[in-house]
Amino acid sequence: MLSAWQNEPVGSIEAYAGTFDLEPGYLDWAAFGPLSPTVREENIADLELLATGRRSSIDNVVEHAATARSLVAELVGGSEEGVTLQPGTTQGLMQAIFGVTGGLLLSRAEYPSLTVAATRAAEALHVVEPQWMDPPAGYVTPEVVRDTISASTRAVALSLVDFRTGYRADLAGIREVIGDRLLIVDAVQGFGMVDADYQAADVVCGNGYKWLRAGRGTGFAWFSERALTELTPVFSGPTGTDVPLPIDGVPPASAAANAFTVSVSDHIAAARLSAALREIVNAGVADIEEALAMRTREVLFLSERYGIPSLTPREAVHRAGIVALVPPAQDVAALAASLANHGVTCTTRSGAVRIAAHVGTAADSFVMLGDALAEFAQARNW
Repeated sequence: MLSAWQNEPVGSIEAYAGTFDLEPGYLDWAAFGPLSPTVREENIADLELLATGRRSSIDNVVEHAATARSLVAELVGGSEEGVTLQPGTTQGLMQAIFGVTGGLLLSRAEYPSLTVAATRAAEALHVVEPQWMDPPAGYVTPEVVRDTISASTRAVALSLVDFRTGYRADLAGIREVIGDRLLIVDAVQGFGMVDADYQAADVVCGNGYKWLRAGRGTGFAWFSERALTELTPVFSGPTGTDVPLPIDGVPPASAAANAFTVSVSDHIAAARLSAALREIVNAGVADIEEALAMRTREVLFLSERYGIPSLTPREAVHRAGIVALVPPAQDVAALAASLANHGVTCTTRSGAVRIAAHVGTAADSFVMLGDALAEFAQARNW
């Protein structure tokens, strides 16, 4: 299977794959995405522009914020006016969750960005009521939501792609179950990598520092019209009003998405995000998803070949780029050591080894992964 993608036709997806210039063995994209050459070049160019002190140069860098918002809107399928730039995914999620009034349904197994935000909002404001799910295998499915939701539930929060298992949520199916309640989505593990139905959601939050290869500080959040109507902008700074600076007095928060911002965006971060998103748009999300799916299947193939169980769903529609290997507890350290010894970079946490390939992951990385798994399997069988 190592050459499964080598016959891909020449085109934008091949050009996108060609921008990956890492040494082989990096399979940790779900943790951190080393910056792309385009992003690095954009960052250096904008730093030079800001060093000139010329108004035209500064304005040129400032314009990247609008470009980034436009590209996020294009990928979400919503309006640019609904997009805000945030320091990170967590800040965007907190903007939304602290604004909920009523029951907020979410899984206890979600990434702490969601669970901590829900708990802190309840403790601080006493208007949000966390309602906890304990789904089998950690998968938040439409069926689990349907069996847990109550009349007091006003919003549901979940991850598009679960960080532990790689499970990809069915946003359209969950929307059908929850009706007109708000759906808040942490999309950091899938944005730009899977062709998700974001219009089924009301809030979509993400960050460019993983799969998008844009570095930290490149967060964003999109709010639907329903979200803007129902959410209260709790953390709303001077940029969250419709009154231009300087502000005389304290005007009310805007009725638009900018109400969910605190201050002016980091324009260097916006430049990195816009450069990364342009690469995604040019390559095409559907083509990226197809290419990534090939790599994910290769990881699953190798894990099965060497008898290593995985938490990741076998159905292609329910997975993205993450594969979570779960050997017996006593073998986790040995597997992690074998991977490290063979030059494979991945994440080991809570009894699982998380492997995350990307579109640019080539055959040499899979050879390294296969050798590491083979050595581990041989030692374990002995």
